Amino acid sequence: MSELKSLAKDTAIYGLSSIIGKFLNYLLVPLYTYALARTADYGIVTNIYAWTALLLVILTYGMETGFFRFANREDYNAQNVYKTAFLTLLCSSAVFTLLVVIFHQPIANVLGYPDHAEFVEMMFATVAIDAFACIPFAYLRYQKRPIVFASLKLLFVILNIAFNILFLVILGKNDVFYVFLSNILATTIQTLCLLPFTLPKGGHFDAHILREMLRYSLPLLILGVAGIMNQTLDRILFPYLYTGTDAQAQLGIYGACFKVAMVMMMFTQAFRYAYEPFVFAKHKDRQSVEAYADAMKYYIIFSYLILLGVIFYLDIFRYIVASSYWEGLKIVPVVLWTYVFQGIYFNLSFWYKLTDETKWGAYFSLIGLVITLVLQIIGVPRIGYWASCGSSLVCYLVIMLLSYFIGQHKAPIPYDLKLIGAYTALTLGLLAVYYAIRLTTDLNMWWLMGVGTLLIGIYLFILTRKDFPLSAILHRK
Repeated sequence: MSELKSLAKDTAIYGLSSIIGKFLNYLLVPLYTYALARTADYGIVTNIYAWTALLLVILTYGMETGFFRFANREDYNAQNVYKTAFLTLLCSSAVFTLLVVIFHQPIANVLGYPDHAEFVEMMFATVAIDAFACIPFAYLRYQKRPIVFASLKLLFVILNIAFNILFLVILGKNDVFYVFLSNILATTIQTLCLLPFTLPKGGHFDAHILREMLRYSLPLLILGVAGIMNQTLDRILFPYLYTGTDAQAQLGIYGACFKVAMVMMMFTQAFRYAYEPFVFAKHKDRQSVEAYADAMKYYIIFSYLILLGVIFYLDIFRYIVASSYWEGLKIVPVVLWTYVFQGIYFNLSFWYKLTDETKWGAYFSLIGLVITLVLQIIGVPRIGYWASCGSSLVCYLVIMLLSYFIGQHKAPIPYDLKLIGAYTALTLGLLAVYYAIRLTTDLNMWWLMGVGTLLIGIYLFILTRKDFPLSAILHRK
């Protein structure tokens, strides 16, 4: 139980900063949807941010996970591992930035923004800075300095919001250019503030360590590229696949409504920040499989609670975006279930990282990528963004199941399937009751939210009577 206490404390700190940061970022969604002139403008933002997410994975090439792996090994010097990773990412990010500066116009032409090459130049330079910074941020997590980590992450969010308000509201510059300018300014300042805490003070660059890290991490690059494409391919390909004349406008509606479901991503990201270092550090403990099983159980229980809350109060959450985007809100439940499956898949994925069989992660992600690509090519021209969100749901459901069954054969973990199944059935049952009432009655939004509150109360009653995890974590010794 001591491992779970540590996990709970780290999750509380990382989670609080992540939740606050994501909540503050929520303020940008209404700002963009109300301030930008057209839904198509938000479509441009959605599309370019999807490209930068893909590039971030490519430019980090699995080194963050590789750093945690080798820094925790007794036969490697942690400072040598850090300095090697630090200098390697610095050099690769600098080379990428130089190439972007030289070839920004041809890149913009390929991406469909020939008249706005500055968008591409700013955001691709931003992602290069972020790629370099991932190793210093990983070092803060390795050193167990969550306060510094959280403060710097929040600094970026606050600066980004402040610059957006300055440009879009105070100065009235309602143009996409200022969205990207705000981002690169905030990222640069954050990185400059990060370096004094993380500049290597010892160790040396070790070519042998680099070779070993790359051997371990490059399969994770394939995994990461395929994985992030599973998350972003819908927003990258949509303008090319959609047959209507309003592709960017439809993408803007899809991207904005996707943001409404971000509460689920807040939780999974916070969990990841604490959980990945915890797993590698505790792998020496032969009893750790029980801790992993408990962590999975708690993750699923609280993910279902968040899912119910967002769906039952969607009539309030819809005001996050302007009314011109509301036609896309029906996708939110689909996106929420996608986040649940994605989080479960992430927790399951540790079996192949801990056994150094990272090739399995690449296999799963490639399978998911094929599913996503095929369903989008077939579906987007016919049903638009419904195919985009549906392909993601199917992708993560399939690779989640594959990872579970193969993982139980390779490195069995005693997950409490009976309890997980019970909470799944409970969640589906409560959703069925809610939608039956919503679709067969004329209740207004306030009465419907009252029904949702009652149903959440039932869930919480069962949870606190039987399996409330904080009680066990805080009171057991």
